[in-house]
Amino acid sequence: MLEQRAELVIPGDTAATLDFCVIHFLKIAEEAIRTKGHFHVALSGGSTPKAIYERLAKHAADLDWKKVHLFWSDERSVPPAHPESNYRMAMESFKKLPIPAEQIHRMVAEDNIVDNAHAYDALIQKHPLDLVMLGIGDDGHTASLFPHTNALHAHHELVVANHVPQKNTWRMTFTYPCINGASHIVVYALGEGKKEILAKVFLEPPGTYPVQAVGTLAHKALWIADTAAASLVEKYRSF
Repeated sequence: MLEQRAELVIPGDTAATLDFCVIHFLKIAEEAIRTKGHFHVALSGGSTPKAIYERLAKHAADLDWKKVHLFWSDERSVPPAHPESNYRMAMESFKKLPIPAEQIHRMVAEDNIVDNAHAYDALIQKHPLDLVMLGIGDDGHTASLFPHTNALHAHHELVVANHVPQKNTWRMTFTYPCINGASHIVVYALGEGKKEILAKVFLEPPGTYPVQAVGTLAHKALWIADTAAASLVEKYRSF
């Protein structure tokens, strides 16, 4: 069962849960900066992370953003200005914060994706991650770890180019070793539309969905869900 790899927190409705997510992010960032002098975070695409980023942009005075390094957990094979770019989506909010440009590490996935994945892998090896932010798709994927794709079986690489046949495209993505090696792993699930897949992920056998391999027995992932998304898995509630 997933509870062996995960802790589920349900702060309340959507607004209360987004507030919790922001406070949780800032707490991890403050601790990393206090103890190491910097904060390395990997961002995710999706509507829930976007809502978190928009709220974080209002906290310019609450964190030393000049000590923050931004990374991405996955990227589509599109240029940075493309409407589907995870980089573009995140930077709509983070450009409002005083993060030095050289500390914003975009995944270059629009060309030479295999070589650029190797380069990003080397970058991550030099910058251990304090926090990986993840979402969950309706098919149980996270980052660009889609069902039945080769990246699910990457045991040594941290970042790979992953062909996704069901979408007829390539993606650059973190692998399980990369995600599970982060100091903090968080999976966000908000809204009525996530309740079915969240229940399936928590109740069905391990190995059924890619996201179920996030977190380990010794290093659990934190799942943050609102009451709407978690309505079918209330018995796993943990505060």
